Amino acid sequence: MENYDIEPYNESKNNYEREEAYLRAKKRVKKIVGFYWHLFWYVAVNSFLVYIISRNLNGEDFWSIRVFSTPIFWGIGLLFHFMSVFGPNLIFSKAWEKRKIDELLDKEAQQNKWD
Repeated sequence: MENYDIEPYNESKNNYEREEAYLRAKKRVKKIVGFYWHLFWYVAVNSFLVYIISRNLNGEDFWSIRVFSTPIFWGIGLLFHFMSVFGPNLIFSKAWEKRKIDELLDKEAQQNKWD
C-alpha cells in the first residue's frame, strides 16, 4: 500500500462560518420575499374588495367602516409582518450602533482632554 502525503484541510472553520452566514442570509431573503408576497396579496385582494363593496353600497356612505374594515385590520397584520421582517434593523442597525459608539468615544475623549 502506498503512503500519500496529504495535507490537512485547515479551512474547515472558515467554510463552516461561510455556510452559516449563507444559511442566515437565505433565511432572511425568504422572510423578505414572504413579506413582499403578503404586500402584493394585500393590495390585490383589498383593491378588489373595496371595489366590490363600493359598487353594492345602495346609497350608503363610501367612507364608512363597512367598506374599509378588511383593509384596516389586514393592514395592522401587515404592519406587524413588516416590523418582524425589517423592524430589528430599521431602528438599531449595525451602522447606527457604529455611529453611536463613535459618538460616545468622541464624547469621552473630549471629557478626558480637559482633565
